[in-house]
Amino acid sequence: MAFPNKEPISKELIYMQMVQESCIFKVALSGVAGFALGGLFGMFFSSFEMTPVDPAIYEQPMKQQLKATAKDMAKRTFSTAKNFAIVGAIFSGTECIIEGYRAKNDIYNGTAAGCITGAVLAAKAGPQAALLGCAGFAAFSTAIDLYFRRE
Repeated sequence: MAFPNKEPISKELIYMQMVQESCIFKVALSGVAGFALGGLFGMFFSSFEMTPVDPAIYEQPMKQQLKATAKDMAKRTFSTAKNFAIVGAIFSGTECIIEGYRAKNDIYNGTAAGCITGAVLAAKAGPQAALLGCAGFAAFSTAIDLYFRRE
């Protein structure tokens, strides 16, 4: 069956689609998006921190207090942003590799990727922590997948 009014797809569009479907692109995009989201969360939550950098800061002039507070807030924000970027990149890369290997797009890809991500992130704390990390991330990933796949 031919479509008479349909124009042929350009090579540039095909290449762009191939790039967007590649695991490298997905990992980079997840890392950047995770960094941005983590930065917002970090900035929001660091503004609620009541512990000062140094208790002696209260003896300084207001300008010095604001400067020290802003520096500490930026440090905490960057740390949270970096952590979100790492989690996002590990998860999306793992999910992409699993999806490519299985040649299926279903809920099990996200569950397995969540398990691997949780285990990798908790591995330094020992095998029990890795097992709990695996279970926790897998459950969270499955819940999110079920939510977005519902009809």
